[in-house]
Amino acid sequence: MIKWAGRLILLIGVGHTIIALALTAPTHAEAWFTTGVWNEPLTDMSQANGAYWFSLGSFGPLQIVLGLLILWMDRRGIVPPTFIAWIFAANAVICGVIFGPSPWPVDLVSAGLLIAGAHRARRANRTPAAPAPSAP
Repeated sequence: MIKWAGRLILLIGVGHTIIALALTAPTHAEAWFTTGVWNEPLTDMSQANGAYWFSLGSFGPLQIVLGLLILWMDRRGIVPPTFIAWIFAANAVICGVIFGPSPWPVDLVSAGLLIAGAHRARRANRTPAAPAPSAP
């Protein structure tokens, strides 16, 4: 379960980042790399600045890192803490409410897989109680 959660998170992060860059970089990359957005206030965001926050400045690249980290942890038998899944799920719900239909439900599935995988790992690590000593 944890492996599939990591894969889904990685897939959404890669997909978002590649699609966002394909849509924005051809038009705005020059402004990004010539300090064209450095002195802009965020309240008066230009199209180039908005394109940056949609692509490289978005959660997409961080989702790639998170997916890779979860896969790395899983390969080593380390169970990711459930707070990661709960925060990830809360972010997906908030973004889904604000942004509307999008791939956010896949993030909820990923969070659910992380929570279920952590629960399963906890149950597997429990040792049965030792039997009570019998009277002679």
